[in-house]
Amino acid sequence: MTKLASQDCVPCRKGDNPLTGTELEQYLAELPDWELVQRGTTPCLQRQINTRDFAGAMALANRISDLAEAENHHPELVVAYGSLSVRWWTHAIGGLHPNDFIMAARTDALLQP
Repeated sequence: MTKLASQDCVPCRKGDNPLTGTELEQYLAELPDWELVQRGTTPCLQRQINTRDFAGAMALANRISDLAEAENHHPELVVAYGSLSVRWWTHAIGGLHPNDFIMAARTDALLQP
């Protein structure tokens, strides 16, 4: 498990500032398989994960769902045959929070054998 994946998520409140600039770049450097994308005007972390088939993508989506429920922090998941797209962002602040990077790292940890 990476250092980032072992950190605890902290409650985020409306009014907290989203990460920007250097902070954003530092966190992103720890997640080489993730990219910054825009969902409308909102920056998100996204990763496309290839799987063997639809059942594999669905099983992974379910594991991520369990992780999300445990932290009460939920991603956007798009399941397709042979792939799963995962997007993390913090709705309350309309951008990226350290929790998003923690959850992305934990998503990566689910992929480890």
